[in-house]
Amino acid sequence: MSSNQKYKIMSINSAELEIPRETYQRELSMEKVHRIVKNFNEHIANEPKVSFRNGHYYVFDGQHTIAARKSRNHGEDLMIKCKVYFGMTESDEATLFAQQTGESSKLTAGAKIRALICAGDPVVISFQRATEAVGLRLDYGEELGCRRIACVSTAFKIFQKIGIEEYQEVLNILLEAWDGEPNTFRKENMLGLSQFIDLYKGEYNRKRLVKKLREKDPQKIYRDAAAIGNSFPASKKYLMQVFLIYNGASSKTALPMKF
Repeated sequence: MSSNQKYKIMSINSAELEIPRETYQRELSMEKVHRIVKNFNEHIANEPKVSFRNGHYYVFDGQHTIAARKSRNHGEDLMIKCKVYFGMTESDEATLFAQQTGESSKLTAGAKIRALICAGDPVVISFQRATEAVGLRLDYGEELGCRRIACVSTAFKIFQKIGIEEYQEVLNILLEAWDGEPNTFRKENMLGLSQFIDLYKGEYNRKRLVKKLREKDPQKIYRDAAAIGNSFPASKKYLMQVFLIYNGASSKTALPMKF
């Protein structure tokens, strides 16, 4: 869809405005609604962006503003000026939703990834499929849980940096070590292990790595990295913890420090 897509300013009853939460839209945050209501200024309030598709008005930007206006109207529906776009597909809407950059509509990483999947972004879909292929799922609400990845942004960056094969190896090793319990896929574990695997490719013993990780609590990497504070480069502190766990007290099978 062209970024110069034309629109019309139209007054639409809020009762007719639909929020596509089942596909790309996020859940309504009442905290954000209350904040908008408290600081509402009619002179600077933005018009919600709406797509007229298949006879329906779908809101792809501005659901919190709509809720705030309705709240200011004692919960009653009212006429709201909107920017109404025509000829858009659901994929177009999801793409524009994911591209929001304003502070009032800043998206979480999970919400953005979910929207890009709906939009059909091939790289993001490949990332989702690679994750699900090993028996995990992305948690778009970014909450820790069994066999769920909450650090969606971190996982996606790792996927982009090291590729599908090594990304899935990171996931599989963590799964084998800690059975996917809620703290398995903390960002610290994902970052440390991905750096270790990438740096020591062809040198580390996989069985030993899984065994050594299994002997530790899945929060050890996070805790020990936090304990060293600023005495070690931040970009390598999680790698250091995985390196120390792998080597243990053995000098015979220890890997050399290369970072």
